[in-house]
Amino acid sequence: MTDRRTGLLAYTALDRLAACCGEAQPWVMLQTPELGRVKQVQAFDIVAFDLPVPASLRTGGRLA
Repeated sequence: MTDRRTGLLAYTALDRLAACCGEAQPWVMLQTPELGRVKQVQAFDIVAFDLPVPASLRTGGRLA
């Protein structure tokens, strides 16, 4: 984030992940209430759902 907050990218379906970030992304499925557990391990300030990531921010088809 440009304002120093940390964001977590989350996708509501596997096809949206592939469309927004490329097909080579690693992924894990969890329910929204489990985001609290994720935040304990990897802190974040906001969650961005289904956000398209430009190809220029990918390396080898994966997020850089």
